[in-house]
Amino acid sequence: MGSKWRKAKLALGLNLCAYVPRAVDDSPPPSERLSDAALLSPSVSPAMPMTPTPSSRGLRLSKSFSRSSKKTCSICLATMKSGDGHAIFTAECSHSFHFHCIASNVKHGNQVCPVCRAKWKEIPLQVPSLDHPLGRARVNPVNWPQNDALMAVIRRLPPPPANGNRHTTILPAPEPAVFNDDESLDHQSEFAKISFSNKNASDNDSLRTMKIKTYPEVQAVPRFNAFDNFAVLIHLEAPISLSEQNPTRNEANLPNISQTARAPVDLVTVLDISGSMAGTKLALLKRAMGFVIQNLGSNDRLAVIAFSSTARRLFPLRRMSDAGRQQALQAVNSLVANGGTNIAEGLRKGAKVIEDRREKNPVSSIILLSDGQDTYTVSGSFGSKHQPNYQLLLPLSIHSENNSGAKIPVHAFGFGTDHDASSMHSISENSGGTFSFIESEGVIQDAFAQCIGGLLSVVVKDLQVSIECVHPSLCLGSLKAGSYPNRVMSDGRAGFIDVGDLYADEMKDFLVSINVPVEFSSSETSLLKVRCVYNDPLTKEMVTLVSEEVRIKRTETVGQEVESIEVDRQRNRLQAAEAMAQAQTAAEQGDLKGAISILENCRRVLSESVSSKSHDRLCVALDAELKEMQERMASRHVYEASGRAYILSGLSSHSWQRATARGDSTDGSSLVQAYQTPSMLEMLGRSQATLLGSPSAQRPVRPVRSFASPPRPR
Repeated sequence: MGSKWRKAKLALGLNLCAYVPRAVDDSPPPSERLSDAALLSPSVSPAMPMTPTPSSRGLRLSKSFSRSSKKTCSICLATMKSGDGHAIFTAECSHSFHFHCIASNVKHGNQVCPVCRAKWKEIPLQVPSLDHPLGRARVNPVNWPQNDALMAVIRRLPPPPANGNRHTTILPAPEPAVFNDDESLDHQSEFAKISFSNKNASDNDSLRTMKIKTYPEVQAVPRFNAFDNFAVLIHLEAPISLSEQNPTRNEANLPNISQTARAPVDLVTVLDISGSMAGTKLALLKRAMGFVIQNLGSNDRLAVIAFSSTARRLFPLRRMSDAGRQQALQAVNSLVANGGTNIAEGLRKGAKVIEDRREKNPVSSIILLSDGQDTYTVSGSFGSKHQPNYQLLLPLSIHSENNSGAKIPVHAFGFGTDHDASSMHSISENSGGTFSFIESEGVIQDAFAQCIGGLLSVVVKDLQVSIECVHPSLCLGSLKAGSYPNRVMSDGRAGFIDVGDLYADEMKDFLVSINVPVEFSSSETSLLKVRCVYNDPLTKEMVTLVSEEVRIKRTETVGQEVESIEVDRQRNRLQAAEAMAQAQTAAEQGDLKGAISILENCRRVLSESVSSKSHDRLCVALDAELKEMQERMASRHVYEASGRAYILSGLSSHSWQRATARGDSTDGSSLVQAYQTPSMLEMLGRSQATLLGSPSAQRPVRPVRSFASPPRPR
């Protein structure tokens, strides 16, 4: 089935508060709603139907549910029959489960029924174990498809070593004052991957090197004329991923992103578990986290912070080995929603994990997800006299302008229509991360997949671009670099752009304006030279690249030169982003008609451009995006519900030239797919195939180039 059908199906199911299965038989009941307990149960396949999770009215429906639950375990969805070799536990609310399934579910402290949410006075005893003083529940797969990609990581751990030491903690330990208990890095494995990468580099050295291309707006200008604001485009391309280096291979045999030679990641997820996340939202978040955990490599480390009124660290930075994955999955599956929304405390604790760690992976990042508004640190609202100070939500240590060391971007995800999009956008913008708008609950996993598809493919670190004037009379005007920090020296002879990390295959475009002087003695004028300096995270070596000089011809007479379509395309992108920002400001001031007019004027100007008349893909997509924003400003209600978040996520995407999730942007049929890299698309393909329950869950999406890139030679 297509992704649109899947989203429609999810949307229909997620809007149902509670309902009773239509049929009662030995097969699992049909369902459109996911239960919290079923999502990460050791024996549940994504392809199998899930038992509905009722709302607070579920207690009144317990009789109807019990008739079905006596036939089927609501956790593993396998048939329950007397004498089939499995003990059956019947709770005081009359719902029945396999004993080993419910014992695994309650061992983290859950004392509510996974079906009706009734609070139990009696819970199943855990099986005694000799290898841990507290004991642990036995976890056995029941009717678990062995080829299931998402749930394959939830397997029984091997027997403990003879000395009794374990890598997992069954119950959460008290938090230490200093988070310096991160698991040590596996340097031997890391060096092996670097060695493998260097072996490839000797054969395909050019594939692991950045590319610099430059495009003056025209190739020739009259000799005796001077020009202000002459544009030069600087186009950068990151090295391609290893899975792209041999395109003749069978797609089914492409390596897992987590196993290719790349920079390992320290990832901290800061997750909202306030009361508004209860039910389907939390269930889908658990499933999305399960996907993230499965796709992290053994050299990647993960820590999870859960916050509501307060925040707690579920476990320290842990390598995602088999044991680490098991601990992470158990911890995430134990989450229960309640309390308020204290985003600042969650981020403070997430930043502390990054700051206090003893060892550091080359790439570090924080993922923040929230469906509400912080009610503890900021007050006020946009458009009021007292606008909230959203910078208070972000710890000073990870403010981009205050961080002289390694930058820690926060990639923020606003979940649903009630989140505070302005605060989430501010957090991401001030930290160097992106803001995504998860409008439909069912696409949370796709949104996470797109994000980690990029994070798990970093091939360039700490990139700085310098632009130097060559001609002695030349001066730089402005640098159009979006949100990337940039500066022009006081004498106007040089400028710098701090780009930071680049994902594999990622592209960046920056427009430089200069003054072109009169030329008396030469038929050619040298304008600029571009230099890139960055760190290779695999070899840990500094790399310096210098472009060829940018030159234009000087003619005796005035001729009609053809304007570069590459330059025109990027002018359109920058103009559209500026119109979005102006429209958003007008909308916040209550002038929705004025905001719509700004967007309409921009669409008209773009339609008259050279690149638009040549049906350039970027221009087509920009027009579709601007039109979508106009529709989301149809009324104050529509704007508050989705318009603000949609525009801010679009601004985030264009200012960083990096993909964000918004609307249907993760759908393959969407026009709004700016800046997606092949690694992102591959991870999206896995996510969507997993959600559809396809047996070909590991088949990657065929990589395509971002529509923001210059056209390839045919």
